[in-house]
Amino acid sequence: MRKCKPVKVGCCVLNGEKIYIQSMLSIPSTDIEGSVRQAVALEQAGCEIVRAAIPDMAAVALIPAIKDKISIPLVADIHFDYRLAIAAAQAGIDKIRINPGNIGSRERVQAVVDECKKRSIPIRIGVNGGSLEKDILAKYGHPCAEALVESALGHVRILEECDFEDIVISLKSSDVPTMIGAYRLLAQKCDYPLHLGVTEAGTERMGLIKSAVGIGSLLCDGIGETIRVSLTDDPIKEIYAAKDILKAIGKGEGVKIVSCPTCGRTRINLVDLAKKVEQATKDINKNITVAVMGCVVNGIGEAGEADIGIAGGDGCAVLFKNGKQLYKVDENKALDALLGEIDKI
Repeated sequence: MRKCKPVKVGCCVLNGEKIYIQSMLSIPSTDIEGSVRQAVALEQAGCEIVRAAIPDMAAVALIPAIKDKISIPLVADIHFDYRLAIAAAQAGIDKIRINPGNIGSRERVQAVVDECKKRSIPIRIGVNGGSLEKDILAKYGHPCAEALVESALGHVRILEECDFEDIVISLKSSDVPTMIGAYRLLAQKCDYPLHLGVTEAGTERMGLIKSAVGIGSLLCDGIGETIRVSLTDDPIKEIYAAKDILKAIGKGEGVKIVSCPTCGRTRINLVDLAKKVEQATKDINKNITVAVMGCVVNGIGEAGEADIGIAGGDGCAVLFKNGKQLYKVDENKALDALLGEIDKI
């Protein structure tokens, strides 16, 4: 596990002991009521840090409105205008995402730093493969891992020269191998907390695949303190996708589903049953493994480590617990029976 400097973001401490799930509001910043509703919905879904775009001074009004209704930290996403960063800090933001090299003179950077230090607000440096500095692109020829890291460390150096080290870094690319390589390289060169994500990952299906490969690989390396699954879809889906990635690598909370791909021995509608079990258990906070298997022949044995499970029969299903058979039920009662046993755990 990579050791990192602890950085406090609202009520969250980024120190490597917990991986926090993050998302971003997709409602136009002009719609304050809609943004508040979405922020509340994201928190209810399991989001632990939420980010909002602050493109102009009018959008600063989002900060107190949202913070009044949620208990999770709120991050301001700011580009170029240092005055927006200062206004966001004064409005009570918990973290600012900005690149110090893009906001002008050193005096402007120092003004942002001074405001953040006064209020104990960290800054996330967000480097993106699509917006690297021209000199770095000229040096490397394309947005490779080394280019992303050099850009990030350049921004870090600016903040450090301003006597500021309350820093989080992200290195995002839409190319998964580049993203993985960049984070691995940066993890060797600094000990600041890292926010992981594959940017512009795509719609739900491909976006989830790319994020699972990129984010999951790094988390298995012990790299990453916060994560965001970026999907061209409802951001609520980002939260559930992030939860599933964490559960898949053994670091998430909640029900973990294991199910077989079915074969010619299957005599019940296992595909439909597995989907219903997944949907019915997605908000259950018990750290258990639930198995949905196609037949008794292999089901109980292959899923013997499951806390509770069900295996198909000929028009019926067998419930089992910790590898031992409990009882049989009719296929139509299988879901209710399984959920009833989960309630007992």
